[in-house]
Amino acid sequence: MPDAGMVHFDAFVASRLPALYRYGFVLTGTPQDAEDLVQEALVRTGLAWHRVRNKDDPERYVRTTMARLMVDRWRRSTREYPVAEPPDAAVDDRGLQRLHDAAEIDVALRGLPERTRAVLVLRYLDGMADAEIADVLGCRPGTVKSQASRGLARLRHLLRGEEARHGSA
Repeated sequence: MPDAGMVHFDAFVASRLPALYRYGFVLTGTPQDAEDLVQEALVRTGLAWHRVRNKDDPERYVRTTMARLMVDRWRRSTREYPVAEPPDAAVDDRGLQRLHDAAEIDVALRGLPERTRAVLVLRYLDGMADAEIADVLGCRPGTVKSQASRGLARLRHLLRGEEARHGSA
């Protein structure tokens, strides 16, 4: 007879897997890496399910695990160097909110570095504050702000390029 807690975990996975995969895809930029990320996060969640199932939002727990796994990957592959002066403050981009074509945004997001993409996903899709993002990513809030600012600028540039190609066709 299966453990009742694991049956509940199986139901959680079955119901939330598509959303978790989409989240993983936005974080990683590739289907294969998204699958690996979701799988690893769900394995860790399954092992801790007896604690997680009593939390208010098990999906948020899995998403945080996914973001932290991405941080671990970045730390193994790249190093961040401090700067002498803090970057400019982030600016709200109302133009970005007007875009409704998810396909163009997905393509543009894949053109961003992984850490920048993660900051934008955590800020705009998960609605996390800069301090929360900094905690998840293991960096300073100023780094989050600079990554978001650079990421939005790059998205604007990439999306303007898409608009120009569609407008000239």
